[in-house]
Amino acid sequence: MKKRKLASAIKYKIGDYAPLLLASGRGRQAEQIIAVAQSAGVELVEDVALATLLDVSAKPGDFIPPWCWEAAAKILAFVIEIDERP
Repeated sequence: MKKRKLASAIKYKIGDYAPLLLASGRGRQAEQIIAVAQSAGVELVEDVALATLLDVSAKPGDFIPPWCWEAAAKILAFVIEIDERP
């Protein structure tokens, strides 16, 4: 059985209460989220557990819930590290 794609997009700005869920979707919506991110040059990180949690516990426009902060922080730190490489 083939699993459907799942994707979420988060954004964090210093000073914000928490990361913001920009988009979340399954199947074709997930593919669109991934395509938009790739075309914008956004770094993609695969974390099925976090994407699943975000899919069921928040909706786009919400701050992500506290139980997702640690996983989101690790991803954001990784992305920042990649962006700062020469």
